[in-house]
Amino acid sequence: MPILVTGASGFVGSLLVPRLLAAGHAVRALGRDPQRVLEALEDHTDPDEVEIVRADVLLGSGLDWALSGVDVAYYLIHSMESIPAGGAPFAERERLAAGNFAAAATRAGVGRIVYLGGLVPRWEGLSAADGQTTPSSSPHLASREQVERILLAAVPDSVALRASIVIGARSRSFRLLVRLVERLPVLALPAWQRFHTQPIDQRDVIEMLAACAVAPVGGRSLEIGGRDVLSYGEMLHRIAELMLVNRPAITLGVNMTAIAGRVVAAIVAEDPELVLPLMEGLQGDLLPADDHADELLGVRLHSFDSAVERALAEWEEYEPLRAR
Repeated sequence: MPILVTGASGFVGSLLVPRLLAAGHAVRALGRDPQRVLEALEDHTDPDEVEIVRADVLLGSGLDWALSGVDVAYYLIHSMESIPAGGAPFAERERLAAGNFAAAATRAGVGRIVYLGGLVPRWEGLSAADGQTTPSSSPHLASREQVERILLAAVPDSVALRASIVIGARSRSFRLLVRLVERLPVLALPAWQRFHTQPIDQRDVIEMLAACAVAPVGGRSLEIGGRDVLSYGEMLHRIAELMLVNRPAITLGVNMTAIAGRVVAAIVAEDPELVLPLMEGLQGDLLPADDHADELLGVRLHSFDSAVERALAEWEEYEPLRAR
């Protein structure tokens, strides 16, 4: 089956391409910079087996050619990079890019778009009836949901997977947690440490995405999670234990997201414009609905500890970790 993978130079895309090749699909990898795609794929597969194409979803350039003859298109793009001076906010860029891609997919007669987005919060202030999000919820998560609506409306047989934290060596959310454990002798945990989520192993996400190419799950969204439900505080403690470091913790009574986000960004040496949207989503439990996605897609889930151990081992292949 001819398949297009956008975001092929990214964390998920570069892992999905070899999995699709192993399943016998003909894969075309899209990127703004083909050299970056080539370098990302070299770590996981023979790039000669993949057709690499240049296109820009934000500008819409190259999309008609990239999608021509494609049966299934994976949309794995998120506009989380720093905003250039005078540039549009990330939510506006996400909407524009998704609209360009959806229109081109419709013109090309693509049968299915597969999108990896974020879990939809069920906090007070979120209206499930009209899909609109009030200011009490995260703009980042609301943007993911908006992209999902655009893509599924354009190609009716499309499917969206919604995930919380993906555990993998190149996952930005996971790396943030590891860096906090590594660099803070005492974990000062804001009030959001008590909220729960359901992190998922990158291996399980890749298997689910690959299954979505052919599984009879079109026209719907599936919320996915791993085997274990954990609070954010529990995740940090488990990561510390698996890294073999002792990290006492103190709990703060407030969140102070605007201040804490910038402090965290400084500690982990990350751009605040990337950290703040992630932390804005920590306003309550972020748990998947019981969609039985693992059963529908034939995936056996890994435990949180297994996911972290594998991610840390992969991380250490190219970068040392303190106390391990």
